[in-house]
Amino acid sequence: MIYVDSEVSTLKRVIVHSPDSGLGKVIPSKAQDWLFEDIVHLKTVRRHEYDYFIKILLYFLDPAKVRGQLARLDDEREQRAFYKPDDPGFHASPAVLDIEYLLGDILADRDVKKEVVASICALESCSFATQKLLLQLPPRDLAKTLISGSLPNQHMVFAPVPNFIFTRDIGIVINDHLLLNKPAKEARRRESFLSKYVFFKHEAFKNYQDKIIEIHDDELYFLLDGAEREQRSVTLEGGDIMMVAPNHLLVGVSERTSPNAVSKIMQALFDRGVVDKVSVVQIPAKRDFMHIDTVFTQVRRDLWVLYGKFSRRNLEEQSSLHKFFGKRPDEARIRILQFHRNGQSPTEFAFLEDLLDDVSRNDLQSPQPTRFVYSGGHEFPYSQREQWTDSCNLLALKEGVVVGYDRNDKTAEAFAQQGFRTIRAADLLDAFEQGELAPETLTDTLIMLPSAELSRARGGSHCMSLPVLRERVRG
Repeated sequence: MIYVDSEVSTLKRVIVHSPDSGLGKVIPSKAQDWLFEDIVHLKTVRRHEYDYFIKILLYFLDPAKVRGQLARLDDEREQRAFYKPDDPGFHASPAVLDIEYLLGDILADRDVKKEVVASICALESCSFATQKLLLQLPPRDLAKTLISGSLPNQHMVFAPVPNFIFTRDIGIVINDHLLLNKPAKEARRRESFLSKYVFFKHEAFKNYQDKIIEIHDDELYFLLDGAEREQRSVTLEGGDIMMVAPNHLLVGVSERTSPNAVSKIMQALFDRGVVDKVSVVQIPAKRDFMHIDTVFTQVRRDLWVLYGKFSRRNLEEQSSLHKFFGKRPDEARIRILQFHRNGQSPTEFAFLEDLLDDVSRNDLQSPQPTRFVYSGGHEFPYSQREQWTDSCNLLALKEGVVVGYDRNDKTAEAFAQQGFRTIRAADLLDAFEQGELAPETLTDTLIMLPSAELSRARGGSHCMSLPVLRERVRG
């Protein structure tokens, strides 16, 4: 089953991808082409950082896989198999799904295998000999190769897709529909192809084939050039989509998602009656904030974490400067329009807090006043530094319990000032094992993942997760 109608109701099933060997093949000369600011140390990212994310997810979504076994899983001699989708010892949780494992499942079908290999080899301009070689690989080895770029003998046949750890960008579940992405960057095209095959061919999604939404380029788009081609481009990544309430979708216009794509999304959703409102949030097309989920995410129905540059206070100050100097700085520009399925005129919001407050009060019927935690406590220079390391990019495991990074100290302090427990992932897992705390009763908590290396990949827990099932949000 797939169903998501909010950002904060209890998470039941999620798609992730544990860092594969391709992440360790990013070299400095290719880092920017592959959308990295820096190269990361793969062993540290895996064993000392990302593995905590998987253990936290399993403890909340599928506790039988980890409860009472953490000591064994932390033993380096035994632990790797548990996290590797191509290993027989992989956890294979039906609640914490790895996209590589799902891909391996569908490649067991000979016809699907031929189709996928032919498609990827065409995309990557492989030789016919390479195509034949790939077809000889067992399904799990082939899945790993198609993602990491390397054969089992470590010979590279094409580039890796190191951004696949950010599964949020491959698609988004909107109520009981699935919207697929159309990436803006060449480095993510293979991810899109592979994900599309998983969603159309895997048994887990067989009952939703007529509810998968794809968006396409305009007719004869390939004949356009120059400014007109750029204006009519159709690009979309899941970090710009938030399902905030059963009737309401937020969509970002950003560096990665184009206005024309947003128009097509709205038309498709309104035509199908999936939602009643789509709010479009336009942010500057800058690498600093590549998607709207790097600017804000929801913590509880009455609480959001937000980057202060786009806050009411900051934009009012910029507006005053604009009146005096005659120009408003481009990087402070933000525009919000809300469109309605019933055809009424769009509603404009002057400030991001106004939109988020409207979601909390009117869509989610929050009985409490809406509150905001600001990145870095809205204190210079920590607000910018911590936004860069994903202080605003949090995944809600359930209402009020979110996962962030341990390096964002000032943001953690701001959470503590709102009455939240802030706890490191390792300490929380120990408390679970000792019976001192339990996922079922945990409330108002910021779980902090170790992140010295992981944060350098420029994506937080929201980016690293694609929720496919949440409990229905309560009215």
